[in-house]
Amino acid sequence: MSANITLTEAAAKRIREILEDEPGKGALRVAVQGGGCSGFQYDFEIAEGPGEGDEVIERDGAVVVIDAASLPFLLGATVDFEDSLAGSHFKVDNPNATSSCGCGVSFSI
Repeated sequence: MSANITLTEAAAKRIREILEDEPGKGALRVAVQGGGCSGFQYDFEIAEGPGEGDEVIERDGAVVVIDAASLPFLLGATVDFEDSLAGSHFKVDNPNATSSCGCGVSFSI
């Protein structure tokens, strides 16, 4: 089964920039955790690389890893990076989310 998770060009560029300053690290880990104002929340963390059972998404030399427990919540999602006057952050466009909070960090299914 394909996870069909997309990494945008902007996200790939930012991941590469971050990892340049993180010796020994090779990926951005995206996870879904319980909590947040809408039930679930996204967690972004710099990781050494993929762990056992991780889904690996690559684009332009950037690597995103997703653990098996988080993967069903992210099927079909797009990981993007936004840099605006309001701030810079990774953003997940998740077709599985039925609602999300105003900041986009938490969601419900």
